[in-house]
Amino acid sequence: MKYALLDRGDRLSRALSEEFQGLAAARGFMMNETSPDIVVSIGGDGTLLQAFHRFKNQLENVAFIGIHTGHLGFYADWKKDELSELLDLMVSSEPRKVQYPLLQVEILTSSGKIELLALNEFTLKSVDGTLVAALHINDEPFEMFRGDGIVISTPTGSTGYNKSLGGAVIHPSLEALQIAEMASINNRVYRTLGSSVILPKHHHCDIIPDPEKELFIGIDHEVMQMSEVRSITCRVAENKITFARYRPFPFWNRVREAFIGSE
Repeated sequence: MKYALLDRGDRLSRALSEEFQGLAAARGFMMNETSPDIVVSIGGDGTLLQAFHRFKNQLENVAFIGIHTGHLGFYADWKKDELSELLDLMVSSEPRKVQYPLLQVEILTSSGKIELLALNEFTLKSVDGTLVAALHINDEPFEMFRGDGIVISTPTGSTGYNKSLGGAVIHPSLEALQIAEMASINNRVYRTLGSSVILPKHHHCDIIPDPEKELFIGIDHEVMQMSEVRSITCRVAENKITFARYRPFPFWNRVREAFIGSE
C-alpha cells in the first residue's frame, strides 16, 4: 500500500508522523507523496482540509484517514495513541469506503472563469463593509442580499461556520448545499428570507455582486481577495471525497461528541 502523510507541524504532530512512518515501514507500507492510495492526516480537521486541497485532483484514486492529536473530529477517526491499532487494521482488513459530497464553485470574472472545490464551505464578504449581491436560485431571482456576507456549505461543513449562523446540521448522505446569511439587513426597505436555504444536488445558486467591489472569497481554510467578479455559481460537485473507515463512527455520534458530549 502506498501512502502520503501530512501533519500539522507542531511538535506532537511531527513526533506522531515519525512514529507512523516507522510503524508503516515495518508493515511493508511505502510512502509515496505523488500517487498514494491512502492520504493520512495527523493534527486536526484543519490538517485534513489541507490534505484534501493538496490531493483534490486525485479524488478518484485516494482515500483519506484522519488522526487527531486532541479530541476526535468530524474527519479524524483515530486518536494519537491508536497508531498501532490503525496500522494493524490497515494490514489485515479492507476498509469501508465512505464518500462525502463536495461543493463546486465557479467564479466568473472579467478575465475568465475560475473553478474551485470545497470540502466544508464557500464564504463571500465585501472588503470595505456591507456586501450587496443578488441571489438567484436555478436562474430565477430569489433575493437581494445586504449584510456581512454569505456562507454556502456542504453537509459535513454544516457543522462549522454554517451552524454558528443558525443553519441546520445535515447528514452527509444527503447530496445538498446550504446557504446561510451573515448578519443580513432586514427592515422596511431591505428584506431577505432571513433563514438558511437547503438546495438538492440538481439545483444551483448564483450570487451576483457589484463587479466594482473588492471581495474576500473563502474556500475552506483559504481566503483570497478578488476584484471584477461578475457572478459566482455554487452547486453540489459531481465528484466526492472518500474516507477509509476501519471502524464505525457514525455521523450523529460525531455531532453528539462535538457539541453535546457524553453523559
